[in-house]
Amino acid sequence: MNMAVIGLLAGMALGFAGYFGGFGAFVLVAALGAIGFIVGRFADGDLEPGDFFRGRDRRDRRDRDDWRR
Repeated sequence: MNMAVIGLLAGMALGFAGYFGGFGAFVLVAALGAIGFIVGRFADGDLEPGDFFRGRDRRDRRDRDDWRR
């Protein structure tokens, strides 16, 4: 399945949730979809837990500041 079809299905699910369940259901389906997306990325190996908790390296910031000058 390509990304356009997946986006279409997600949009339809959100639309049905919003129409039949109201705004609260819409927000719940959107939040659970985002959580499912992140869990899926972890399962595929595209994300690691350290990606959320790792701070920026001071050296990277210095290199970026040198580039601006």
